[in-house]
Amino acid sequence: MNILEKLNSIKSQEMTAKENVENYIKVIEEKNEKINAFIDLNKEQAITKAEEIDNKIANGEEVGALAGLVFGIKANINVEDFTISAASKTLEDYIGSYDATVVKRIKEADGIIIGINNMDEFAAGSSCETSYYGKVDNPAAPGRIPGGSSGGSAAAVAAEMCDIAIGSDTGGSIRNPSSHCGVYGFKPTYGGVSRQGLLDLSMSLDQIGPMARDVSGIALALDTIVGYDPTECTTLRLDLDFAKAVEEGKADKPLAGMKVAICSDFKDVTDDNINNIIDVGVAKLEALGAEIVEVDFKYIDLCLPTYYLINYVEFFSATRKYDGRKYGSRIEEVCGDEVLRRIKMGSYISQQEFSGKYYKKALQSRTLIRNEVNAMLEDVDLIVGPTVPKLPHKLGEELEPMEMYAYDVLTVIANLAGIPAASIPAGDVDGIPVGLQIQAKPEDDLKIIKAMSAFENAE
Repeated sequence: MNILEKLNSIKSQEMTAKENVENYIKVIEEKNEKINAFIDLNKEQAITKAEEIDNKIANGEEVGALAGLVFGIKANINVEDFTISAASKTLEDYIGSYDATVVKRIKEADGIIIGINNMDEFAAGSSCETSYYGKVDNPAAPGRIPGGSSGGSAAAVAAEMCDIAIGSDTGGSIRNPSSHCGVYGFKPTYGGVSRQGLLDLSMSLDQIGPMARDVSGIALALDTIVGYDPTECTTLRLDLDFAKAVEEGKADKPLAGMKVAICSDFKDVTDDNINNIIDVGVAKLEALGAEIVEVDFKYIDLCLPTYYLINYVEFFSATRKYDGRKYGSRIEEVCGDEVLRRIKMGSYISQQEFSGKYYKKALQSRTLIRNEVNAMLEDVDLIVGPTVPKLPHKLGEELEPMEMYAYDVLTVIANLAGIPAASIPAGDVDGIPVGLQIQAKPEDDLKIIKAMSAFENAE
């Protein structure tokens, strides 16, 4: 049963929302001690909400579009009455006093929040090893990292601990763990989803999005959380029907008339074993009717330094509110090494004598990259390639910072350009999942969903 089928079975009373919640509670109790995907749970609240939904259905009352589906929420997104720590000791005692806009919309649609997912501390990482609450194991490749920073969210979905998880993506933090854990992950167009209530890492790059085990779950979540929010200045007025795009992907030759681009520059930085899987995926898209063309991207070497320079400065600015005066601890006094590294780098670059030399040049470089990406997409519908250029390392393996940052080289592009991007399971290398990344023009999110659906249904 996919997520949409489960939703319909709950609405038709073939199964109950309470049964759905209780099934997930059982899995969490069995698996979470090892995987460590959830760091805060409220089982009683989830069961109570499920009973309310079941009663509505039994009485013939109208229920929301997510009725009875179970959600995990990343620990940097505010949920009332849960510990919202961003996986840091800095905020270990902070209890959410309100719901982020995305959470509010999920609740209004009768989605059930079961708990808070683990993550890299303050989203500063690509492995989910930097959490104050301990490392997250990869249920799809035990003993290896699940990816980050939304690693707990991806692991929860992969381990069947919830139907859908909501994460945030600054430079690949939804797509990277989705690839490593063998699930579906979607980063919408910048501004497509409200970030009100998100503990931001880098405000000009961050975007909230969903992860699920199938495309129907991604579409259901997006149809709920995408849309204008008057309380958040970056949101766009988008009118998109994601469920319809899923159905369009089920047609005969659903990608006929679409041009799909591949880029040798992406392959050049990627392990051969991953490239072999991606080649098979591209052939599948061609069999579904897509015309495959080649494009060039000449600025790939600029992407990581541009991304991290902007990230350092904006992260430093964002963390100035964690001064320990009103709540929590002073961040520099209790945070981990990677968070402290980014704070120090951001502080250094932000100094007046250096801001022009580094930060302003990084902003100019981002414009150059964005223009190049838009040019690549001008005559094509989609660009596809590897999500992550290398396989996840083993938990506890020591990597230098630049080795860790290298995981992000193919995902930061979409954040720098503000375009939508997704990762879908494409195969595996010796049992380790590999994701295919799909990118599109700004506001062309539906084309990605259609391709995801077509790819999924071709299997």
